[in-house]
Amino acid sequence: MTIETPLKSTSNRPSVVVFDLGGVLIDWSPHHLYRKLIPDDRERGKFLTEITTSAWHGAQDRGGDPAEATRRLQALHPDKAGLISAFYGRFEEMMEPDFPAMTALVERLHAAGTPLYLLSNAPAFLDGWLRDRLRHRHLFLGHFRDYVVSGAEGCFKPDAAIFGLVCKRGGFLPAEAVLIDDLEGNVDGAHAAGMHGIHHRSPEKTIAALRALGLPA
Repeated sequence: MTIETPLKSTSNRPSVVVFDLGGVLIDWSPHHLYRKLIPDDRERGKFLTEITTSAWHGAQDRGGDPAEATRRLQALHPDKAGLISAFYGRFEEMMEPDFPAMTALVERLHAAGTPLYLLSNAPAFLDGWLRDRLRHRHLFLGHFRDYVVSGAEGCFKPDAAIFGLVCKRGGFLPAEAVLIDDLEGNVDGAHAAGMHGIHHRSPEKTIAALRALGLPA
């Protein structure tokens, strides 16, 4: 079993855990919504890769306006206007139930007094959702001391600025924190910023990596 370790060694063991949201705690995927709207797998895949591309919605994760982005894309593809509108209009339907093993991990860390923070590349509106309705739908989200959402902050993982921001907001040093993220590039960015990092591939490997770092996982 491979245990993730920081690229830069540090004498400090982390005491703070920073979680990514989609792909780590919640199974976020546009397919959850668009299976309802485009039943054919091939047609749905073409729509999501050629129209609502990762570059298109990634721009909103960097601070773009979802409403304006929707209007511009609809102008390019008027025959798909309704489907394009659903991307942000029904965004919450992309957020399927949480991963039980990972939410149980959050519960254990919280019970042990570990400070928890959330760091997500997502549109700005997710920040308000996390502080309001998503906390009631996913109760474990109430255990986080703060949420940092890229679209609301104008910086984006793996840029150094967003890692510095979560540390500043939480009042801890980079070496005191470990990021858990399902994208290896984001983990590399955390390492470069002086944080510990775990590339999340399964709950079992992530839990083992946290234990190796001395955290009560």
